[in-house]
Amino acid sequence: MLTYSFRLPPGPNTVAYAVAAEQLGYERVWCPEVPAFGHDIWVTLARIAEQTSRIGIGAAVLIPSYRHPMAQASAIATIEALAPGRLWAGFGTGFTGRYAMGQPALTLAYMRQHILQVRGLLRGEAVEIDGGMAQLLASEGWLPERPIQTPLLLASQGPKGRQLASEIADGLISLGAPAPGFDPCLVSINGTVLDDGEDVTSPRARTALAPLVALAYHFTYSSNPESVKSLPNGEARLASVEKVPEPVRHLSVHRGHNLDISNDHDQLVDVSMARQMTFTGTRDELRARLDAFEAAGATGVIFGTSGADVERELHAFAEVAGL
Repeated sequence: MLTYSFRLPPGPNTVAYAVAAEQLGYERVWCPEVPAFGHDIWVTLARIAEQTSRIGIGAAVLIPSYRHPMAQASAIATIEALAPGRLWAGFGTGFTGRYAMGQPALTLAYMRQHILQVRGLLRGEAVEIDGGMAQLLASEGWLPERPIQTPLLLASQGPKGRQLASEIADGLISLGAPAPGFDPCLVSINGTVLDDGEDVTSPRARTALAPLVALAYHFTYSSNPESVKSLPNGEARLASVEKVPEPVRHLSVHRGHNLDISNDHDQLVDVSMARQMTFTGTRDELRARLDAFEAAGATGVIFGTSGADVERELHAFAEVAGL
């Protein structure tokens, strides 16, 4: 049976949403590490840990280049102290998070090294980092006793990343179709739950969906700007982006990422294909898609939405999931 979690970007209302998710019966809330777009992930997760009692807490995806392995391990250990056994941590190459700073995604070799270093520190081992030996040296009572067994997952959609996950991670966060052979295999999705008879172009749905459909434009632009022209209304959007000076163009592209369309380009996004490009449909349509995920090997789903009406989506997806 699938498990159901909700993704909540760290921000001013995230703790309140997490409390609501616990009351609605979600298994876990996940926060992504997006420091350019909102609050710090570990501060937010600590606040959630203190304001909830049952719900699982997830950090995903963590982008290794943002934090030294020791700082990462200490943060994980701190949440374990606040909420024993409730934390899972997922790592990713930071395609969006790094492109928003003008940097490429991390290599899988970098990912391997960081995850193994963090895992070793959590076990209480002395680990080589940057040419020196490092170890969690906290005295008794300051951090949980080592080894700390927090599950470490890897987010990937390609075969090489999934092979790495099978070698060093405790599970997979799938950014596309499920992959058999992983437990857990959590499918990360974005969308909105349509009311019966509601079209994706309705004012409510378009407000919710435009930032999510825009992710395809952001991803395509970061990979190959000219390919944006192949997307609906892509030529107009690319022309809008190219009016921005090249050295800061990436900042303009990613502004409002996943939350809103405040960057002066995403209002040109065409949402007519949102059913195909996002996890969007009526309650019955989405239940059928969840069944297909489970049949393909998923063990759980992480549902996320834009910043338009998170409270509505928390309740609507809970109805879809039968919570």
